[in-house]
Amino acid sequence: MKILLVEDNLMNQKVVMFNLKKLNCEILAAVTGSQAIDLLKNNSFDLVLMDIMLPEMDGYEITAVIRKIEKENNVLNSVPIIALTANTYDNDKEKCFNAGMNDYLSKPFNARQLIEMIEKYLPQATE
Repeated sequence: MKILLVEDNLMNQKVVMFNLKKLNCEILAAVTGSQAIDLLKNNSFDLVLMDIMLPEMDGYEITAVIRKIEKENNVLNSVPIIALTANTYDNDKEKCFNAGMNDYLSKPFNARQLIEMIEKYLPQATE
């Protein structure tokens, strides 16, 4: 199982990666939108964990680019994108869905919440 973590805060990256080690995942991290897009163009991911507030492009913009690339390449099964964000207003969740994300996990979250979210999209994660 291969996961792309798009997160510019190195401490948050370490926390997520530590919590996902139990799932035996391969995790690649990007700190900018251009890094995330390059990694997606050159790798196949089972899931993307997407921070919203990022330098150069935000998570909404990155998601729009990912969905555009998938559409241009006639991808049948879009990669699930889960927003990881401290923004918790009612319309923030709606903005994530409108941008093409599949789900939303608000920060701070614990390991159980993160793993449950991943299992929702990748049930084989804990088999």
